[in-house]
Amino acid sequence: MKSDEAPLRTGGAAQVPPFDPELAAVLATVGPGEPLTLAGLEARQQRDAAARPRPTIGELQDDGRFEVVELRAPVADGSGVVLVGARPAGVAGPLPLLYYLHGGGMIMGNAWSVLPRLLREWALPLQLAVISVEYRLAPKARYLEPVEDCYAGLLRAAEHAAELGLDADRIILGGKSAGGGLAAALALLTRDRGGPAPIGQLLLSPMLDDRGDTFSSHQMAGHDPWDRAANAVAWQALLGDRYGAADLSPYAAPARATELSSLPPAYLEVGSAETFRDEAVAYANAIWQAGGDAELHVWPGAFHGFDTIAPRAALSRDARDARSRWLRRILGR
Repeated sequence: MKSDEAPLRTGGAAQVPPFDPELAAVLATVGPGEPLTLAGLEARQQRDAAARPRPTIGELQDDGRFEVVELRAPVADGSGVVLVGARPAGVAGPLPLLYYLHGGGMIMGNAWSVLPRLLREWALPLQLAVISVEYRLAPKARYLEPVEDCYAGLLRAAEHAAELGLDADRIILGGKSAGGGLAAALALLTRDRGGPAPIGQLLLSPMLDDRGDTFSSHQMAGHDPWDRAANAVAWQALLGDRYGAADLSPYAAPARATELSSLPPAYLEVGSAETFRDEAVAYANAIWQAGGDAELHVWPGAFHGFDTIAPRAALSRDARDARSRWLRRILGR
């Protein structure tokens, strides 16, 4: 489907999948979000940075439950990327690592705000370490800079695994939304450069395709909290004059990849009523066609960010359980 084509209509109205009733009720209390525009992006970023929780190291330690450290990794262009690492306190031996990339459309978010949930849901129950990456945000960072930040941090973690108490042979890449797209891109990049070989990639509602021409991107326009208009602004902020380029690198937009063999097992999750539905389904299918391992979950009636907006909903609990089960299986292999 071309980007200017509309989805199929019946009776003059676009056929939109219904939201799960429990999720819809919570979304209604939140109300429509502020429209995202390039002109208003800087002000939006400032408001987001002021409002988004940014726990201190002391708060992340949670009364001694976790050991927390901040690291810095050099980047090839002379800059550096900050990493925030945490692990259950008092656990002997090297731990597997969840190398996590936060969401926010590559224009918002930070490495610290996602950690309390990751530590509570996965680090303690699964006895693993987590490193969250403070990659540079667009539009100050452009094109491949965010994924290069993520790669530099991955090298730092793998090369210094022994001193950090990590098992370099059991690294899982993970991320949500923009972070899911970056995790997919990082899996491609480290494969092609012969870098650290992760044992899995956890891709939650991943932002994979800059082209905005899937059926679901049109179908959910104006309905999903993160719709194709907001998505286009985020991609333009990242890509600049490369936006829409026919030869865009798959390290920027993994949906552009034509070679998906030899990748680590993937877990892909998306909602049936979200903008990214079709690109996530297509990516899983492309992995299967390349002979790879992918587990795909399409949560019925879920919109983008459903488990953050409605964490107590039954569907959100099911999604968290499914992610944890996959992580356990991958770590147990």
